[in-house]
Amino acid sequence: MDYQHVPVMLKEVLECLDPKPLENFIDGTFGGGGYSSAIIEKCQPGIVLATDADQLAHDNAKINFNKNKNKYLILVHDNFSNLQEIVQKQQAKQKNLKFNGLVLDLGLSGAQLEDRDRGFSFKLLSSPLEMAFGQSAKQTSFEILNTWSEQEIAKIIWQYGEESFNGPIAKSIIARRKVKNLETVGELVEAIEAALPRSYINKQKIHFATKTFQAIRIATNEELASLEKVLKESLNYLEKGARIVVVSYHSLEDRIVKDFFRAEAKGCICPPVFPICQCNHKARLKIINKKIKIPSLEELKLNPKSRSAKLRSAVDI
Repeated sequence: MDYQHVPVMLKEVLECLDPKPLENFIDGTFGGGGYSSAIIEKCQPGIVLATDADQLAHDNAKINFNKNKNKYLILVHDNFSNLQEIVQKQQAKQKNLKFNGLVLDLGLSGAQLEDRDRGFSFKLLSSPLEMAFGQSAKQTSFEILNTWSEQEIAKIIWQYGEESFNGPIAKSIIARRKVKNLETVGELVEAIEAALPRSYINKQKIHFATKTFQAIRIATNEELASLEKVLKESLNYLEKGARIVVVSYHSLEDRIVKDFFRAEAKGCICPPVFPICQCNHKARLKIINKKIKIPSLEELKLNPKSRSAKLRSAVDI
């Protein structure tokens, strides 16, 4: 399958990263290689260390990434949550290897959504319930939906999807799997639809299954925990002056990035009631763009799928 993915807010990402010749960067979500390719154009003979847990991305890179750019690309088949270990291994191979920036695009690619073997899209009804980015996932969506308790399923649908009908949807899933395991996207969509009032479905601006599918995907891949981990650990291996750029697509991800940047941009983080600082916390980041960046009207016309994207960036001080 051709890995179709248009890099979102590429111009804004490059402005925030500000890559220069001989600098090295990390692309934690390689995907179709859009960011990595553009960064290499600016930083070569510096390199880009990229990771992606999805085999599709690696197969595409072998076919479509030209030989010249491959000289400056190190692509690792792994989840970005393991970036600290990946960076340490590369630094052990290449002494004095330093990194001047990190970019993360947290969205799904068009190739992933269109892959009939994955079940990411609720439009491909015959697809199996997989939803794992790669083999690093501890469970499949099939296992979550067919083995977790009603309470556990309801919890993640609310926590990760912010779906107000989480309880009825979980109850519908349990009722159906008692007759037969949920095996396909279509069966899950039917279970969701059966739990929702028609008036609720009709007034939704998005497909009625969107929030539940988001929740199951996040739980399958432990996406929020991975994001928290990679952000926290990035300060251990990025150089002073390095830039961190994150493009997120829903409020849960954006909240994690915002809270992390704000916390690390502060000095003392003691409770206000403390008369004297006890934490000895020092600011490690400076926020680059105080307001989130969103796609331009021109980009939205060319790539409507970018409409929910939010970009935040900070610099390591």
